[in-house]
Amino acid sequence: MNVMITGYGRMGREIENILIQRGHSIALRVDKGGYGDCTEVTADGLKGVDVVIEFSLPQGIENNIRLYAQSKTPVVIGTTGWDDKKDIIKDIILNNKSTLLYGSNFSVGAHIFFDLVSKAAGLINNTPEYDIMMLEYHHNKKKDSPSGTALTTAEKILKNNNRKEKIWTDKLDRAIDDNELHVASVRGGQIPGIHTVTLDSFADSIQITHNARNRSGFALGAVMASEWLQDKKGFFTVEDFIEELLKK
Repeated sequence: MNVMITGYGRMGREIENILIQRGHSIALRVDKGGYGDCTEVTADGLKGVDVVIEFSLPQGIENNIRLYAQSKTPVVIGTTGWDDKKDIIKDIILNNKSTLLYGSNFSVGAHIFFDLVSKAAGLINNTPEYDIMMLEYHHNKKKDSPSGTALTTAEKILKNNNRKEKIWTDKLDRAIDDNELHVASVRGGQIPGIHTVTLDSFADSIQITHNARNRSGFALGAVMASEWLQDKKGFFTVEDFIEELLKK
């Protein structure tokens, strides 16, 4: 594949490394900060591009996607923060008979973690002796708390556990209610990301942990998703790709 990378920060550079390792070529690097070959997506820049992988800021994403859709260039979107535009962007893709896949986490390992947590949350429905909670660690440059991965995990717990009804992410100055799922966050150091779900009872404790050693797992997942997207048309999520990959 001949690939355009939009957003040439640390993730963009890791994606480039994975693309080259898997025998693909780089058509263009687009970065608003001036670290790429150019600062904006253009129709001319998309000529000869087989797929775009975008991990940039949400500002301007709608305009970029219009250009991708008009040129019928498939795109994998790892950018977050554009949920309010999702319906508009879906219409743009479908009306142009183009292709888009999006997700907040492209790590295959993280999706295996999500499945394990979902199963565990359901297994304790009939064993009220077990409570469930989550703790996540990230580096000191991360701007959001809790992480998107933590919130996704929490939603899966709520979906599968019949005792937890709402997520609590703030500091607690009281006893937590039985129907609240506590999601705590720690920021510091250089940690790429650690998410631990604990099932705890008087007798024992069970932990499920996803420990990201670096960004390569996220980058690899994005590249694999772009490979999967070839010859497809429509509006997809990363879960569509993962489900087929893991052959559920």
